[in-house]
Amino acid sequence: MKHFYTLPDLRVWKKISEELEKPIRLGVLGHPVEHSLSPELQNAALEAAGLEMQYGRFQIRSEELAEALTLLRELHFVGLNLTVPHKVSGFSLVDEVDPQAEKIGALNTILFRDEKLVGFNTDGSGFSQAIREVFSVDLRDLRVLLLGAGGGAGRAIAWQCARENCERLVLVNRTAEKAATLARELAAYFSGPRVLGPEARLEALPWEESALPRQLARTDLVVNATTLGLRLSDPLPLGRSLLAPHLMVYDLISRRERTPLLAAAEEAGARGANGLSMLLHQGALAFELWFDRPAPRAAMRAALQNSG
Repeated sequence: MKHFYTLPDLRVWKKISEELEKPIRLGVLGHPVEHSLSPELQNAALEAAGLEMQYGRFQIRSEELAEALTLLRELHFVGLNLTVPHKVSGFSLVDEVDPQAEKIGALNTILFRDEKLVGFNTDGSGFSQAIREVFSVDLRDLRVLLLGAGGGAGRAIAWQCARENCERLVLVNRTAEKAATLARELAAYFSGPRVLGPEARLEALPWEESALPRQLARTDLVVNATTLGLRLSDPLPLGRSLLAPHLMVYDLISRRERTPLLAAAEEAGARGANGLSMLLHQGALAFELWFDRPAPRAAMRAALQNSG
């Protein structure tokens, strides 16, 4: 199996399939996608479940997504995952949307059912399970600062924080209006008192370092939902001087190596974790949607631990 496939490959897929030991019936679509660990995760699950198929990577550009989804439907795929930059744009390309994903306005999972594309979002639930696992605390007890609230993963996490009634949520985004729009959508969830004092339970802020120190002093969990960190040369999404020992830092980047943000968090005495735990839990939830059976999480966890 190639490291990843492209739209031209999908156009001649029947020929490619003839050379495969097991058919590829699942996959992740993104750009870039070569870094994705989803194939290791899902192929371990497929093997443990005794399902004779494979999961592959598909490097698909934004302008290619509609054609790729049409071809994958015609090829009778079982399901897909969507990653950057397709989580929001894919929303308008499916036939049906799960009510939870509809609120979020973004997808990360597609099920092919009765010739229809049905969209779901397992990011929020996967994130919640990951935070409970790595930090031994529930979202409802935390004051959360979310960096990158405008993208698909950021929106899913913000909605999960709202549903679980977290103590406080601060949305930070480069495009301030996206954060403000999301805050308006979530406002009803934060109308009741939780935090002592006059502090607002929900805020949307422009991404300005001068505004962050005051917020971080009253934050428990910082979440990086941006793509900064996919490349080790990327700048930090948060300045080193802003990190402090009282913080928990969760970086959605799913890689074995420490991201620059997590390295800086460790230097500051903060607890940190990468996105592998979220990848595990959202991937297990996707598997259960595709096959209507419990996911073999032990096998999936072992595959992630052995990857890289």
